Parts: sequence; C-alpha cells; structure tokens
Amino acid sequence: MPIPNNGLITETNRQYYEGAQGFIGDAVEQSFLTTFDTDLVYGSYDPNDIDYALNNYKLYTSSTGFPGSFSEVVAGYSVIGNAIVFSFAPSAGDYIIVQLKKLDGGNYGTTFAEMAYGNTVENNYGSYSYITLNDIVNNFMVAYVGVGKLISDVKRTDIIFHAKRCLQEFSYDTLKSIKSQELNVPHNLSVVLPQDYVNYVKISWIDHLGVKHPLYPGGTLTINPFENPIQDTSGVPIQDNFDSNIEGDSLTERRWDSNNIIHQLQNFYNVNNQMNDWNNYGIDNYGYGRHYGLDPQYANINGYFTINEREGKISFSSDLIDKLIVLEYISDGLAYDMDTKFPKLAEEAVYSYILHAVISLRIGQPEYLVQRLRREKTAKLRNTKIRLSNIKLEEITQVLRGKSKWIKH
Repeated sequence: MPIPNNGLITETNRQYYEGAQGFIGDAVEQSFLTTFDTDLVYGSYDPNDIDYALNNYKLYTSSTGFPGSFSEVVAGYSVIGNAIVFSFAPSAGDYIIVQLKKLDGGNYGTTFAEMAYGNTVENNYGSYSYITLNDIVNNFMVAYVGVGKLISDVKRTDIIFHAKRCLQEFSYDTLKSIKSQELNVPHNLSVVLPQDYVNYVKISWIDHLGVKHPLYPGGTLTINPFENPIQDTSGVPIQDNFDSNIEGDSLTERRWDSNNIIHQLQNFYNVNNQMNDWNNYGIDNYGYGRHYGLDPQYANINGYFTINEREGKISFSSDLIDKLIVLEYISDGLAYDMDTKFPKLAEEAVYSYILHAVISLRIGQPEYLVQRLRREKTAKLRNTKIRLSNIKLEEITQVLRGKSKWIKH
C-alpha cells in the first residue's frame, strides 16, 4: 500500500474518502488485512442472521473488476481483528473489495440492497484533529510515569479517572462539546432529552427558508411541577397500597398545552377581557413595544419552552406544534468511554490537568510543586481556550466594518 502524505496520515485517499480497500486474489492467500483507521465490526456474513446488521462494512468480489460486476459475499468468511479470512483461497485475479458503510452506498454492489448504506465512513471524516481518551492515557503513562520522572508510579485506573474528569470539566466551557439535534414538535408538545444531555445552549425553530428563530425559556410564565399528588377533599395527598402518593396529570401543564397563543392573538381585539391576561407578555399583536414597562424576557413572538425534569423532556408552547426545531446542548463527552475524543489542540492541557491532579492528591508533595503544576495547568488551559475559540482576524474585521455605518432615524 502506498504511504499517503509522506506518512503523516495512515489511510489512502480511497480509504478515507470512499471508505473502500481492494485486494486481488492469488489462489493461495486466504487472509487479507485491512488498514482503515476505523476497525471492522463483524456480526455475521449471512444477511438472514440478525447479527448481520451489526456489520459496519460489506464485502464484495468480482472476477473482472468492471463497474457493476461486483456481488456481495454472503458465505465462507470471517473477520479476525481487521483481517478478512476466507474459508478458501480466492481465485487468482479475483477482485476483493471491503466497503465501509456509507451514506450514499458506495460504488460497489449490483443492487440497491447490496449497497453499503450507513454512516461509518462519514463518522471518520475530520477525525485526524482528535485524539482518543485511550491514546491520552497511554501517552501520559509513557511520558510522565517512570523512574526518574515526576511520577514514579501510578495506577492506570487513576489516570483514566482523572482523564475522564478532565474531559467533563473541559466539555462545559472549553472544548467544542456543543451537539445539536433536529427534531419535530409532536402534538403532545414534548420531545425527549438526548441521552448525553447535560444542559441546553440554545433552542430554535427553523422556518421554510432554513433560518433560525431563537426560543426562550418560559420558566417565569409557567412551570412543570415535579410531583402531582392526587388529593382528597381536605387537600391531603392520597396513598396507594404501597404507602406511596398517587400521582396524577399536571393541570398546570394541561392548561399551558391548551393555551393556543396563535388563536388568542387572532381574537384579541374582539375579546376585551383578554387584555389583563396578555398585557405584559410583549407579544407582537398585543401591543409589543407600546405598553409601558414591557418586560424584555417576554418580548418574543417565536414561542417558549420549558425543561420538564419530571419526564426528562423539553416542553413547548402550543404555537410551536409541528414546527421543526434544533436543540443545541452540552454533553460531558463521556458517552463512548475510552473511544471518546479530545481535540488535539487541547492535548497538552489535558496532560497538565492529569499531572496536577495526581501530584496534588499525594501525601508529602512539596506545596511549591503543587502550585507550580496548578499554574502550568491554568496557563495551558487558557492557551487551549484561545486556540479553540477559532478567532479569525479577517472575519472580525468584516464584522467591525459595520461600526462605520450611519444610523438614520
């Protein structure tokens, strides 16, 4: 295999962009080692086997190599490590293609069903700018632990713990850990929080032109009660046979869900007694900008949302039903354990964080050393924030040109 980019990267262009690697049979060899950055995941070669869906690739062969002549291999092979192992030696001159699953199906296979649809290839795009948590731990053990080094001995489990804590702390305000989901608001006006959700950054609804319209929390307008005990006529909560309070539906949520803001707006001028209910909401048709004492937090025509901690959902106001929304949120980055990735721009700051954490928790360490490592950790974290802020002078200059505008009244 040719060495791409003088050895700076490990995959060929074909492997990276197309997600494919080819071999030629010689009637002798039965094993063919793949060199993707992505490991092969093997469930079964049989499409009728339920484990077949676990495969992150498809295997094709052709006797001619002509486009459209490839057919999927559905028997007679296994995967050991990243090697394809046949139970027989493919004929001399046979073309063998390993195609990682790809959104557009790749260039191999003769029918729609045989094409390798998935997103394995796309998940690898841009991965060179990251380093895995496992590599961070291994590099730290090699560079910072040993005889004559600052840390003479430490358990690998301790390093893993501090590395994970570092990832969590960095994820909140340093790393690019903002994820996003595109969702539709169903008729129950609630969507489930993502599995790795820690806190939201921004929620917007998307119009037919793809433009974002920011939503704001309605926590001061309404609330999602955490408990809704059913009461008797004296107001005392009623218990079940297991001495636990019987829970009912939230009347607050039900009233908020049925509060059709759009309908209320359309009928405002025909129903005078609604003025007291909507006077301070700051909604456009209700005199937005004209009522004395307008509260800016309600000066919003886009809609509202609340975080329903009881159900683990985000609830929306009724005017957002069937709208397309984008949820931007923070994750702690630990969803994939040791395969979790750090940006390479933050690598040195991670090592400093772990080094300070290990030394500061040990008995008998000189305080000047602990403080030196703390200052070093802080300085490298500051440098990392500057690097990851992605500030471009040309872009800032373009924005600042707006300061020269004359605003006419």
